[in-house]
Amino acid sequence: MKTDFYDPKYYVNREISWVQFDHRVLNEAKNKRQPLFERLKFMSIVSSNLDEFFMVRVASLIDMIHADYDKKDIAGMKPKKQLEALLEEIQLLSKEQYSAFNRSLLPALREKAGVELISHHEDLTPSEQSFVDRYFKETVYPVLTPMAVDLSRPFPLIRNKTLNIGAVVRKKGISDDLEFATVQVPAVLDRLVLLPGRSKKQRIILLEEVIERNISKLFLHYDIICAYPYRITRNGDFTIQEDGAEDLLKEIEKQVKKRQRGEAIRLEVEDGIDKRLLKFLKKELKIEDNAVFKIDGPLDLTLCMKIYGLSGYNEFRDKKHNPAPAPEFETPGSIFSKIRKGDIMLHHPYQSFMPVVDFIRQAATDPKVLAIKQTLYRVSGNSPIIAALEQAAYNDKQVTVLVELKARFDEENNIEWAKQLEKAGVHVIYGLVGLKTHSKITLVVRKEDTGIRRYVHLGTGNYNDATAKLYTDIGLFTCDEKVGEDATAVFNMLSGYSEPEGWNDLILAPIWLKDRFLELISREAKNARAGKKAHIMAKMNSLCDPDIIAALYAASSVGVKIDLIVRGICSLKVGIPGVSENITVRSIVGTFLEHSRIFYFENGGKSEVYCGSADWMPRNLERRVEIVFPIKDKNLQAQLLHILDVEMKDNIFASILQPNSCQYLKPDRRGKKAVNSQEIFVTEACEKYEKSFKAPEGSGRRFTPVMSSGIPEEDLN
Repeated sequence: MKTDFYDPKYYVNREISWVQFDHRVLNEAKNKRQPLFERLKFMSIVSSNLDEFFMVRVASLIDMIHADYDKKDIAGMKPKKQLEALLEEIQLLSKEQYSAFNRSLLPALREKAGVELISHHEDLTPSEQSFVDRYFKETVYPVLTPMAVDLSRPFPLIRNKTLNIGAVVRKKGISDDLEFATVQVPAVLDRLVLLPGRSKKQRIILLEEVIERNISKLFLHYDIICAYPYRITRNGDFTIQEDGAEDLLKEIEKQVKKRQRGEAIRLEVEDGIDKRLLKFLKKELKIEDNAVFKIDGPLDLTLCMKIYGLSGYNEFRDKKHNPAPAPEFETPGSIFSKIRKGDIMLHHPYQSFMPVVDFIRQAATDPKVLAIKQTLYRVSGNSPIIAALEQAAYNDKQVTVLVELKARFDEENNIEWAKQLEKAGVHVIYGLVGLKTHSKITLVVRKEDTGIRRYVHLGTGNYNDATAKLYTDIGLFTCDEKVGEDATAVFNMLSGYSEPEGWNDLILAPIWLKDRFLELISREAKNARAGKKAHIMAKMNSLCDPDIIAALYAASSVGVKIDLIVRGICSLKVGIPGVSENITVRSIVGTFLEHSRIFYFENGGKSEVYCGSADWMPRNLERRVEIVFPIKDKNLQAQLLHILDVEMKDNIFASILQPNSCQYLKPDRRGKKAVNSQEIFVTEACEKYEKSFKAPEGSGRRFTPVMSSGIPEEDLN
């Protein structure tokens, strides 16, 4: 019988798979081999991940249910069933998270670092009580706005992700009627209140505990029956009707403001909350029981990042990582002369992002440069690239920048950048209707003695100098004529209506890329049937496109060896006889966020290697402008294969997908040498620089192979 590779039993629901990813992040918070404060960072990431996941993915399922959308996903689950299963899984994740926080992290902080978090204000010493009450009176009280709810005062707007204290109160000596009151814990004040005394120990109380202790001072003529913290998450997803919007920028500005008023989809409360208070909150917020999370500990564990940020305690953190300079850019001469010598590839964050910034800076001031064109998806708060583009416009270069206004949760930031660039004289475009432009490309057009030459930078990550120190990404500089022609065609397509008849080297979504990937996978299957070498290795953030997965299953079934590195969502199952027994999947969750996309196809011994901005997801392949580019230089191909090979051997940060499930386990290290891929790449980048440039003693140009700190939250956009 012919196997149906689209059978739902061969697939994992993408949302459930994402929860498994957050379990892997949590495992690093529980990992006692990690420095203590680094574990705090991972714990914080779990919470920030969940916030964004609720605002986007859970919200999307709720919207489907409201719209009576009843179509099954690739795993055969309807939206209502997905939501029920998902909330159940997240409840379990939340319990596991707080168990680890209470039983492992808090004791370790107290015993090893001398940092003690006071859970209840009743545990304060008399001198600490005096300090806290004085702090409340002098600093906190003036900022607070207590709000009562009665016939004349309706239930107030509770803002998204804010921490609040709800109280049940009763007028003194007048009535037995119970009333509700609430006060927002002000985000403008530090949530951690450091208590004085004890030189070698630091005791900390949370701001909400300070307010709760003094809440009677906010309602002077009332008896406080009970008071408990609570927090809500609102639907942060919105749909832009682009073809009906007269001004896309203004429409997005308007929609972003609605986020604070979106439907409440999660309510977090302290475990043991008074039943009357909980009933009132559920009624006013229209929250179902399965969306109520009773928390055994402080709400919102992103507070762990605040503990991480305490001064001192460096012995409990990873050392700061200094990206190594790329040797190719350390010789005298302009950046353009170096690119003319041959393609140059950078591996971030192990190698510095500065050559990318310098590429724009030099283009901005070079009298031979005629034009600069670039796509921007997410940029840093004080972006040197934006400054360079403004300088280029002031210098009368033709500067065109596509700013993607629909980059979720970066809309406001990108709107401000777009306005600033336009003021400087940059021609700003917002992309194609109905599509997000997620591609990472820069084109510099230069008039040289031999004629016009085009220089191109292509990448797997954003033009963001801040995240380039945390995300692993690949960047390529080239002045290859064919790539330059394609780059020009890309920007003509984005800024106008010019769609080329064909492409030389670049492969673009949403029209050409998916078909090309399917062809490459099918070619490996054909080679395997013919007895030729057939092997696929691919690294990406997420894998859930059913057509790609079905093609991988078909290739595996005829003997193609397939090794995948998928950090986050993976809807594919491994180890199914006749379907996926030739497929392996591993996820690397480490100090740096694994973000690069690399695709290798053995092609019967004539291997092809590609990098790009796209994951194997329907949104990337069908609803975004993405670019995948070939790596043609054999030496650079070998470097990428080395990256894949080392990551395939990682047994420190890697977890292995288990057969016919969505569960991941750490590899068995017994009797094996520890392989930390990220540490290896740090060391190799430093050694590469040092071998190329022997720095004199005391020059300060040598780089120590040390690990960085921190994974930013998962991008669910």
